[in-house]
Amino acid sequence: MNCRGKTLTLGERTHVMGILNVTPDSFSDGGKYLDVQQALDHAKLMVAEGATLLDIGGESSRPGAAPVSMTEELDRVLPVICAVTDALDVMISIDTSKAEVARKALGAGAHIVNDITALRGDTNMISVVAEMDAGLILMHMKGTPRTMQKAPQYEDVVRDVRAALTESVQCAEAHGIAAERIIIDPGIGFGKTTEHNIELLKRLSEFRALNKPLLIGTSRKSFIGNILNLPINERTEGTVATVCCAIAHGVDIVRVHDVKPNVRAALMTDALYR
Repeated sequence: MNCRGKTLTLGERTHVMGILNVTPDSFSDGGKYLDVQQALDHAKLMVAEGATLLDIGGESSRPGAAPVSMTEELDRVLPVICAVTDALDVMISIDTSKAEVARKALGAGAHIVNDITALRGDTNMISVVAEMDAGLILMHMKGTPRTMQKAPQYEDVVRDVRAALTESVQCAEAHGIAAERIIIDPGIGFGKTTEHNIELLKRLSEFRALNKPLLIGTSRKSFIGNILNLPINERTEGTVATVCCAIAHGVDIVRVHDVKPNVRAALMTDALYR
């Protein structure tokens, strides 16, 4: 997978994507990395611990989160992307649903756009990604961050999410985004109940029918807290368990906050299943 001159080899190992939220209100680490130097130090740590991708975001997508302006989002992410690009040789994903934020982030050194709306949020996103030869992560979300957890319902969560992602992939490819630069993400926790999330994890292999690299993001999420009855900062082991399950079902990339334990778990699970 080649994105703006940076290559990611898929299939040989599971890649760990480190989360770098430069937001004051993210559910797990809001406010910790607003300072550029703190963000850079954390990026260096995650890469040293084995992250092969970094996902940088400037707008919280936690349940109930309020949207931020494009200007504010750019002010948060651009200095961090520039600092990381200057200091590290790592693939960078910009977590945004705004086309102009994506354009400027890619111009500053990012390689992939992680769009939680799967192209539904901004009609200009397709052209930006296509024109700039960027990678694209299409994530499924039911509703918006403000509404997604208000009694979400599906006839069959795996079938319904797969159908929605299939439509998004077809739309992206029809508008000039190279097929080999598209990654899919079922959107664990985005408009899903605990039961929906478990069902998605159990049946992840069904998404291989889309013939796209598969990314999963379970890190510290509320369904883990619901099952273990633990607060956010005590969900590392639960996250690791879901990562191992996902790899066993063929996931290519796992998106996590705690890089070191998940890198070790991924290496061990790869040895068993790849």
